[in-house]
Amino acid sequence: MLYAAASGGGAGSLTPILMIALLFVVMYFMMIRPQQKRRREAEQMQAALAPGDEVVTIGGLHGTVTAIEDETVLLEVAPGVQTRYARPAVARVIKRAEAPAAETITEEAEPVKE
Repeated sequence: MLYAAASGGGAGSLTPILMIALLFVVMYFMMIRPQQKRRREAEQMQAALAPGDEVVTIGGLHGTVTAIEDETVLLEVAPGVQTRYARPAVARVIKRAEAPAAETITEEAEPVKE
């Protein structure tokens, strides 16, 4: 009888371990993975900055990118006023600079002779 009671309690000790493992899995999919995705998107946005882009910094300052160096961005916040920021300080791009329009060469088609 003593033996039967001891063997029945062994299955119950596995349940807390499974609950903790399940908690870590849920935390990974609900918190860690989305944060990694946001970080990757921010890094891509900061790497794609170009002169002429209108941006907002993490401090809320609006400006236009005038020059880009390896780790810094020069922003024009008012006419003639330029400030230097680290690339990670750029929170979002409001408006991308327009790429120069490519000239298209159109050839006149010769009439088809039948």
